Amino acid sequence: MSIARPRYLEWLLKWRNKDMVKVVTGIRRCGKSTLLALYQKRLIETGVNPGQIISINFEDNDYADLTTRQEVWTFLKRRLAPKRKNYVFLDEVQRIPEFEKLVDGLYVKKNADVYITGSNAYLLSGELATFLSGRYVEIRMQPLSFAEYASAVGGSVSYETLYRNYLRFSSFPYARMLGSDTGMIHDYLSGLYNTILVKDVLTRKGIKDVAVLERITRYLFDNIGNLTSIRKVADTLVSSGCKVSYNTVENYITALCETFLLYQARRFDVKGRDYLKTGAKYYVADIGLRFFLLGSKGEDAGHILENIVYLELLRRCRTVSVGKVDRQEVDFITQDGSDVRYYQVALSVRDGNTLRRELAPLQAIRDNHPKYVLTLDQDLESNHDGIRRLCVFAFLMQAE
Repeated sequence: MSIARPRYLEWLLKWRNKDMVKVVTGIRRCGKSTLLALYQKRLIETGVNPGQIISINFEDNDYADLTTRQEVWTFLKRRLAPKRKNYVFLDEVQRIPEFEKLVDGLYVKKNADVYITGSNAYLLSGELATFLSGRYVEIRMQPLSFAEYASAVGGSVSYETLYRNYLRFSSFPYARMLGSDTGMIHDYLSGLYNTILVKDVLTRKGIKDVAVLERITRYLFDNIGNLTSIRKVADTLVSSGCKVSYNTVENYITALCETFLLYQARRFDVKGRDYLKTGAKYYVADIGLRFFLLGSKGEDAGHILENIVYLELLRRCRTVSVGKVDRQEVDFITQDGSDVRYYQVALSVRDGNTLRRELAPLQAIRDNHPKYVLTLDQDLESNHDGIRRLCVFAFLMQAE
């Protein structure tokens, strides 16, 4: 059973037959291959002949003999129909050496509509971006959003129960298929976590010290939503007896972010209108993975809620930053062109002092862009001098 991913499917349909290479990136097992399969099905439903679709998943043993750019090119050339539009899908294409030249060669074929996926931000950080400068569009895919998870569960389950299960049982699509069997979900997440660390971090980066990598990962998982610097991580490890340099910590954190296991939210000075050079916050791709790694220590309701909101904003907006207003902090600032929005996130603001504390940073911002306070309180929506207070469930379920 596949789970509908309308946001991503609509994006692919919008870019169909446009003179751009379509790039889908995201953490392993977030649903990229399934998305391509759903899209190919939609193409056939709209009249595309199955013979016009050429699809290769480079992690599938059926294509294990395709190990070089030339072998792949020969395979594709035999199947490209000369007088029809061809839809070419290359899944996990970064496994092929010099894949950049392969994709560039396909792009110049006027009868090829090209789609590629990868599980690492490196896909677009090197030569591919140079080869295809201005000729590709990218969408970053995540595991299931809360709304997608709710749709997959169906029925009349309360939002509180859905939210609790969404956190505990993971947002990865296949984990949803395992229901509430915690043992199976634990085993699945264990395999996924180790695959990401071994295949996407250790192997590609040539990292030797697995123990240090795991300690850095645990530290960042344990400190989601806290202001963190590379120097602070390094000093913490050194003080606990771990010999590690600043540069090593920086390289390891960069590698973890490139796999989309972690996301870095930079700090933005609202009044100075510029990014700050020091400090950032980190958020995990899936809270279920965090519970798997940290166990009961993963109970940190406020920062977990903040993590969920951050991921949802990342789905909807090009840029999500942590805001600074004088000495106060705004949890998130989003920006899409001229559309700027500010968000505060709290478990509850029923206490008057808490409400005033959450409103204060937003009230200090002297512009007319929308401002929100998101909480788990299921009161009716309210307005505080133009600042909207919303239940986070309504926010997560609302149309973009």
